[in-house]
Amino acid sequence: MPHASLTRIVEFSATHRLPGPASGTAGKDHGHRYQCRVTVQGPFQPQSGGVMDLKAFDALLAREVTAKFEGRHINDLPEFQDGRWVPTGEALAVYIWERLAAALPSGVSLHAVRVQEGPHLYSEYFGA
Repeated sequence: MPHASLTRIVEFSATHRLPGPASGTAGKDHGHRYQCRVTVQGPFQPQSGGVMDLKAFDALLAREVTAKFEGRHINDLPEFQDGRWVPTGEALAVYIWERLAAALPSGVSLHAVRVQEGPHLYSEYFGA
């Protein structure tokens, strides 16, 4: 059976700050309009038309990405409070990966999570 991939991009606006004096202006609260690109892969299912049901994929992304971050201050999320995780693009990609990977249907796997902070800066995570 052939394998295929499916990618969906969701967007959210969120604020964050990076700790420490070396962060410069990023050490102050500032916001981004993030783009999060998530790619899943798995066996192509001819009877359903793809790797997984698109409505289910959209619902998962809405719950685990958009609802978690839209309009939020990332530093206020428990994992990012008190410097536990520094809220960089790389950290967001790993955070999102960990939530999505466990919630995918059987036979579907996560291939990549890309978090883009602006037109010239993005981070990608492909799993451990």
